[in-house]
Amino acid sequence: MIEPQSLPVPDLETPSLAPWQDPSRPLPARVRALMEEMTLEEKVAQLYGVWTAISEGEEVAPNQHEFSEPLPPWEELTRPGLGQLTRVFGTGPVEPATGAKVLAQTQRGIVDGSRLGIPAIAHEECLTGFTAWGATVFPTPLAWGASFDAATVEAMSAGIGDLMRSVGVHQGLSPVLDVSFDHRWGRTEETIGEDPYLVAVLGSAYTRGLESTGIVATLKHFAGYSASGAGRNHAPVTMGPREFADVVLPPFETALREGGARSVMNSYAAVDGVPAGADPALLTDLLRDQLGFDGVVVADYFAVSMLETTQGVAGSPAEAAALALTAGIDVELPTVRCYGEPLLDLVRTGALSMEVIDRALERVLLQKGQLGLLDAGWDPEPSALRDGGEIDFDPPHMRALARTLAERSVVLLADRAQVLPLQSPASVAVVGPCADDVLALMGCYAFPNHVGVAHPDMPLGIDLPTLLDQVRAEFPTAEVTSALGCPVQEPDTSGIAEAVRAAEGADVCLAVLGDRAGLFGRGTSGEGCDADDLRLPGSQAQLLEALLDTGKPVVVVLLTGRPYALGDVVDRAAAIVQAFFPGEEGAGAVAGVLSGRVNPSGRLPVQVARTPGGSPATYLHAALGAKSGISAADPTPCFPFGHGLSYTSFDWSQLEVDGAEPGEAPGAWPTDGEVTVSCTVRNTGERAGADVVQLYLHDPVASVTRPVRQLVGFARVELAAGAAARVTFTVHADRASFTGRDLRRVVESGDVVLQLGASSEDLRLAARLQLTGPDRVVGADRVLTTPVEITQL
Repeated sequence: MIEPQSLPVPDLETPSLAPWQDPSRPLPARVRALMEEMTLEEKVAQLYGVWTAISEGEEVAPNQHEFSEPLPPWEELTRPGLGQLTRVFGTGPVEPATGAKVLAQTQRGIVDGSRLGIPAIAHEECLTGFTAWGATVFPTPLAWGASFDAATVEAMSAGIGDLMRSVGVHQGLSPVLDVSFDHRWGRTEETIGEDPYLVAVLGSAYTRGLESTGIVATLKHFAGYSASGAGRNHAPVTMGPREFADVVLPPFETALREGGARSVMNSYAAVDGVPAGADPALLTDLLRDQLGFDGVVVADYFAVSMLETTQGVAGSPAEAAALALTAGIDVELPTVRCYGEPLLDLVRTGALSMEVIDRALERVLLQKGQLGLLDAGWDPEPSALRDGGEIDFDPPHMRALARTLAERSVVLLADRAQVLPLQSPASVAVVGPCADDVLALMGCYAFPNHVGVAHPDMPLGIDLPTLLDQVRAEFPTAEVTSALGCPVQEPDTSGIAEAVRAAEGADVCLAVLGDRAGLFGRGTSGEGCDADDLRLPGSQAQLLEALLDTGKPVVVVLLTGRPYALGDVVDRAAAIVQAFFPGEEGAGAVAGVLSGRVNPSGRLPVQVARTPGGSPATYLHAALGAKSGISAADPTPCFPFGHGLSYTSFDWSQLEVDGAEPGEAPGAWPTDGEVTVSCTVRNTGERAGADVVQLYLHDPVASVTRPVRQLVGFARVELAAGAAARVTFTVHADRASFTGRDLRRVVESGDVVLQLGASSEDLRLAARLQLTGPDRVVGADRVLTTPVEITQL
């Protein structure tokens, strides 16, 4: 449990000290004492947030203006208290010190203006850094996945949490733990990847880092959101319970148990016709009774209202409130519409039991107690203001973390012509719509794209060079020319001729293509920016075709939020470099890969389709999901999950299982035991680099159809030239479990194969094993992760 903020301990003999304000008493007893003092209005006031500064510009939340109904005057609204404050920093550009002062003053007004004086929980977005003006912009989660680097992700989130806590924020609405199913979905950039184990490990690392600073991490979106039909935002989800249990849920389970998350946000999705926000089987029976979650469930923005307005399971705000609260949503966000007067009327008329109110209230107050908000003498002035110095939202150590993560996330997909790294070219043409655009480096939840675009007169707030800037810096002796070629999104080909002339006049052409992140159709990637197919947006495919026709070496550089189909490009491009919105240090990271200053080590967290249809979208398919003679469609991807090249070479050898070389007969693996799988990885090249060893499980015969293989472990191995390391995985039989015919999770006896690979298709070493003993049903307490030990030799 996170310790409350360090605050002055009041004189416990002071007569005015209420029992619930006494930090020396057990927190549950304090909360019960407080609840006994509260009126109905004061109780309900703790169950919603208020958006104090809703922007009148373009929406940053779905149906924002439709649901933002007029509220009473502030003093009247907060007289009974307030549960949460919504995005004081993240709604518009505000100087860090000003934002901290406004938040402190707002909290002081809530405390002084209400009878009980309970502060609100202040929450903010923080997916790619604190979503505030001037704050560090980190790579998007898809880039985290490409890094396969849990330690750096955890360090990043700890830095984000420290920053937010220093200015008075209590809760972060991150991480996103949705597994990518259909890469046409606009929010693919916010996912960590298409494999549940990769999402689980990196997502729990992010959660752990944020929670370590005292910030409440909020897991989202629980659950099934990313499996929407045709990749359309908010579209219904039709998956069955087995896939839901085996692919959707594991990241949430892992982040709860191993990350320590104290909040969960519901999904907008209706799975098999039941919206998550109105599903007690999901939010209570599963989340709380089976998974043991005891924190606070908050509504995704306007999700309670959507039960009435878009999902048709409630006929009024009151009915929506009753459904959501009964199902298990404790707090309505971002502002009050259903949990205010409509909810009060339900209780007053006896249509809703007070027990339902008290259940949610107790959870909210326990969390406020953990945060120190119930202690007498609580001071709203945050540490950043008390320290008196300048508040820097983009300090050097955060930029250094952003640089490390960006460099480790860049994926070298192909180098057909062996042109990379570029060897002191005399002239370079840098063309394409993303070459000289800082916004092309960031995802839709980075402040400049999320909010800043609505304030064009405001400076960016951070030092963010474009890729063109960094190419010039990386190759100072080269003549660097540039041309737009075409816009990102609009079907305009008028600039292609100029781009072709620039390419023809250079030794090498960098075709910098990709996305512009935005919201609700204002971009090509991001929330509500879904794609019809996986063709490059706008006229970029025509631009690339024209550049390839020049006969000059063309290095395709992709700055995107999703993988685009590259089947027509692979055999013609000199090289292909993929970066998934790499953040404020991303241009330097990509330029470093092009020059060789950075040895690429990123691996694909999502496969890259060959054709725009891109079916199946992920590598987690059964045998009949692959190419076969019974279908004319060939779904084989251009580049598989886990793929990535390096400027050095690696050799894998000396496979051992439980300390011995595998024999012809399968080794024994008890259905309730574990095995160790180890190999030696040696850097056989002439420069330092990192390899990613991926451990896959193949289950050839099971009671239900299983994926051909699935990731059960991975290790990022850093090696100097000529150095070697021993990589040892400890794999519990629980990692071979799946949801059986009776919908119980089971470890079945029988043969399996553990495969070590450099991708889901590049398998280097394999060991046949036999799970022995009785079939075993496992539950939420099963082993969720595969420990790995790396020993330098």
